[in-house]
Amino acid sequence: MNGKVTVVTGATRGCGRGIAVELGALGATVYVTGRTTRARRSPMNRPETIEDTAELVTAMGGLGIPVRCDFTEVSDVDALRARVESEHGGLDILVDDVWGGDPFVEFGIPFWESDLDKALGLARNGVETHLIALHRLLPLVLRRPGGLVIEVTDGDNDDYVGAGIPYYLVKSGVRALGRALGAELAGHGCTGLAVTPGYLRSEFMLDTVYQVTEENWRDAVTGGRSPHAAHFAVSESPRYLGRGVAALATDPEVARFAGQTLASWTLMREYGFTDLDGTRPDWGRWYDDVVKPDIDPSTVDASRYR
Repeated sequence: MNGKVTVVTGATRGCGRGIAVELGALGATVYVTGRTTRARRSPMNRPETIEDTAELVTAMGGLGIPVRCDFTEVSDVDALRARVESEHGGLDILVDDVWGGDPFVEFGIPFWESDLDKALGLARNGVETHLIALHRLLPLVLRRPGGLVIEVTDGDNDDYVGAGIPYYLVKSGVRALGRALGAELAGHGCTGLAVTPGYLRSEFMLDTVYQVTEENWRDAVTGGRSPHAAHFAVSESPRYLGRGVAALATDPEVARFAGQTLASWTLMREYGFTDLDGTRPDWGRWYDDVVKPDIDPSTVDASRYR
């Protein structure tokens, strides 16, 4: 991907960081965008920064360019667009991974008893930001033949699994954007779709939920630190989805996936890549075999799903 120009929104941490780094590993120039810098934290109050991600991109062989951008602010996105346009003229890939919704999520509370301001904040951070990013940055993608636009969501179908109405609305909405982009962009020689991780070992899940690191995360599976710990045995690093996106970005026939929502496990089956530890987590198969039938996960050999 030498010479290819990418913007990854929400690249401070999680899947955004994993995708940015894997695109960098292929030699891409990656505009790493998000709200947290070394000088200023976002309301998420996490330590990861866009500068950290950009340095990882460059260390992998690409060029990471950190740009602070709050995607709820149209003026910030206009400034980002102007910079990309000035420096490169257009975009080859746009990965739309804005989230920032964790402070607004109220799992386990009926919607009519929940905090309406939080619900509206979730919708703004999780959907409106995507619309703003697409409205301002799609024209740059359309300038490049074969442009690729990828929406990042949670889940590969619209089944309601009880995560709460606002959360469901946001993640279903992002999948809908992927479907619409597949149709809208096809006539312009570009491809739009959506992707999702499985059970993600994000920085937050590691250090806050399970109190482990990427190096010893398996200790959490048997440590009883969460009621979901047994499912964590089939978790994946953010780089796993990153490798799936990198495979899509270099696939000359990527248009065959236009409008679809592709999961990390689906991409793994298609392209054969592994996670950082050499395994191939298959959360989709685990969900069908263990989660849906409500089987005690501690009684299942999780190694068969990696």
